Amino acid sequence: MEVVSKEEFLINKEKFIDMVKDGAIFIHPTDTIYGIGCIATKGKTVRRVRDVKKRDIMPFSIIIPNIDWIYSKCIVPPFAEEWIKKLPGPYTLIFKLKNREAIANEVNNSWETIGVRIPKHWFSDFVRELGSPVITTSANISGEEFMTSIENLNPEVKAKMDFIIYEGEKEGFPSTIVNLSKAEVEVVSRGRSQPSPERRSISNLIRKIVKK
Repeated sequence: MEVVSKEEFLINKEKFIDMVKDGAIFIHPTDTIYGIGCIATKGKTVRRVRDVKKRDIMPFSIIIPNIDWIYSKCIVPPFAEEWIKKLPGPYTLIFKLKNREAIANEVNNSWETIGVRIPKHWFSDFVRELGSPVITTSANISGEEFMTSIENLNPEVKAKMDFIIYEGEKEGFPSTIVNLSKAEVEVVSRGRSQPSPERRSISNLIRKIVKK
C-alpha cells in the first residue's frame, strides 16, 4: 500500500489508471470528504470494498465520467434538469437506472436506483479519463466516524487499501442527497451547508429515502 500526493498521483496517472482497471481499491479525495473507491463495473472488486466497510446491503454511490452518463444510463424526469445543472458539485443525485448492466450488481445490490456524483474536484478529471464509473463511499467502517485525515483513518481500513491519495485534512461533510427517482424531488439536507452532528456516512440517509 502506498500513500501519494495529488502531484505524485498525476505524474503517475497512467499507472494508477491501469491499477484501477485491474481491480485496485483505494482512498481518494473529493470536494466533500475522503472516499473509498474502485471501478464500478467489476463485481469482485466491489465486494472487496463491501468487506472493508462491513456493509452488505446498502447501495454505494458512484462518481460518473460525465453528464452524458446520466442520460444514457438513467431515467431522467424533467424536474431533474435543474439538479443536473448543479453538477459538478457537492450533490448525490439518485436516479432510476434504465441500463442495469452499466454497473456491477454488487454496487447497488440490483436495486433499481443509483446515486451519482460529479464532485467539483480534480479527481473527477481522473474518472473522466478512466472512462468508467467509480464507486465512492466514506472512508470508514459502516457506522463509525469517517476519515478526515490520515491520522484518524481506521488502521483496519488503511491496511486493505492498494493506494491512498492524500491531500491533507478535510473538514467537509457528506454530499447533499437528492432523490430524483420518484414522482417529485426529495432533498435530504445533510450536505456541506447542513452537516450531520454525528459525522456519519451517508448510508443511513439513503436508507431513509429508500424506505419511504
